[in-house]
Amino acid sequence: MKLYLKNKNMKIKTMNDLFTDMVKDVYSAESQLIKAFPRMAKRVNSEELRMSFEQHLKETEIQKERLEQVAEILDITPRGKKCAAMEGLLTEAEEVMEEIADPELLDAALIAANQKVEHYEIASYGTLATLAKMMGNKEILDLLVLTLEEEKATDLRLTELAVNVINEKAAQA
Repeated sequence: MKLYLKNKNMKIKTMNDLFTDMVKDVYSAESQLIKAFPRMAKRVNSEELRMSFEQHLKETEIQKERLEQVAEILDITPRGKKCAAMEGLLTEAEEVMEEIADPELLDAALIAANQKVEHYEIASYGTLATLAKMMGNKEILDLLVLTLEEEKATDLRLTELAVNVINEKAAQA
């Protein structure tokens, strides 16, 4: 299986290379989210959803700092890669904000867009945590598991908000 790398000079040859590449990828994802969350929070109709987005923005900033700690432990820079997956997910969210005029329907669509983001992050952090455990790095593992649990909690919070409040209003729009 051939790995596609935008930077042709970088070759992933070892598990450490793969781990480093994945740390940089998720660091880029978190950086992109920090820029996107304020715009989404401004567009939502539901105050509960706005507060959820604002809370997750604060968590994301802390998660980015944790990745900087991971990078420091690994003696690498977390920068240098652009997460194409997150870029695509956020492009979809932007399209939703442009295409949906009804505020309740937009709230439901933005929850769905954000749950796609959460699922990507859960997959990323889960994989990184598994690799950190395999590599025997408990300090990094603890940082990653903490973030993984926060991402799962955010996904659950969004689901509860959608099921108990937002989707019903959107269905009546």
